[in-house]
Amino acid sequence: MATSTITELLGDKAAYLLEHKPAIDKNTLHLPSPHHLDDIWLNSNRNNQTIRSLQTLLNHGRLGGTGYCSIFPVDQGIEHSAGSAFAPNPIYFDPENIVKLAIEGGCNGVASTFGVLGIMSRKYAHKIPFIVKINHNEFFSLPNRYDQTLFGTVKSAWNMGALAVGATVYWGSAESTRQLKEISEAFEYAHELGMATILWCYTRNAGFKVNGVDYHTAADFTGQANHLGVTIQADIIKQKLPTNNGGYLATKHGKTSPLVYEKLTTDHPVDLTRYQVLNCYSGRVGMINSGGESKGESDLKDAVYTAVVNKLAGGMGLILGRKAFQRPFNEGLQMLEKIQDVYLDQEIQAL
Repeated sequence: MATSTITELLGDKAAYLLEHKPAIDKNTLHLPSPHHLDDIWLNSNRNNQTIRSLQTLLNHGRLGGTGYCSIFPVDQGIEHSAGSAFAPNPIYFDPENIVKLAIEGGCNGVASTFGVLGIMSRKYAHKIPFIVKINHNEFFSLPNRYDQTLFGTVKSAWNMGALAVGATVYWGSAESTRQLKEISEAFEYAHELGMATILWCYTRNAGFKVNGVDYHTAADFTGQANHLGVTIQADIIKQKLPTNNGGYLATKHGKTSPLVYEKLTTDHPVDLTRYQVLNCYSGRVGMINSGGESKGESDLKDAVYTAVVNKLAGGMGLILGRKAFQRPFNEGLQMLEKIQDVYLDQEIQAL
């Protein structure tokens, strides 16, 4: 997809995004590059097997060798319901079609549940990197609960040939301390086995909504969630694109600094997202943003917008699922490829 096509999809937001000079200078960040492993992880405590797993992930698919990452995630059958996730395109009730879309869509890896990847592991684990999501919010109980629960073991993921595990911590929730302990221990064991780790760094607390304004995706809150995520040694952070800022100020919760709002951020989406990257040890730990839910006709424009913001901010890529699998297979392929084109476009670079 040419830059002109990306610009057309961005519409009146093109110049607003592409010509913006961010508040945080790019030279203070470690931006994604083909040398990411050599520059960052060879200096770390990650063992040789883990470094090889990370390199395998970053070398796979259309973005292989660029330092950027396109991951296809499908765990919504648990997080929401199989009906809500797959009714728009019932072929994805069959796990094989999930893996096929990731392979044919040129993704770096496919992230899904123990069940989905386990039942296809002997046929496909050597053809595309498997990322097993080891915990989920089981949303079937009444009353609804917002808690991440382990669905299996790291060793089980390793046995099926997965090279990485993924997990979610609901930072800010009443259960976050238990989740922190569970996932930090799981990630430590995954590293011992030579697996990479990816953390879904989400915030969750009813108190994060103030006077009708939702601060769950505020840059300062999600930035701190990222900082907690890299502290438990996630190799890649997954985060939602920020939609506002000032969560600490609105909730009068925790500690912050006026410099966060006066110097390090503005209300521009690239600045808000770059603050998320800053909290990932200045970009040493790559951050991928979520592609979000499918909204229909606007999906491609929305996904390209998210990818452009992520790349300009210094992010590592996109993890996009529902926008691709809740439409016909070939359209899903095109969606994934067009998102990857943003990261392959040499004219779109962080300023």
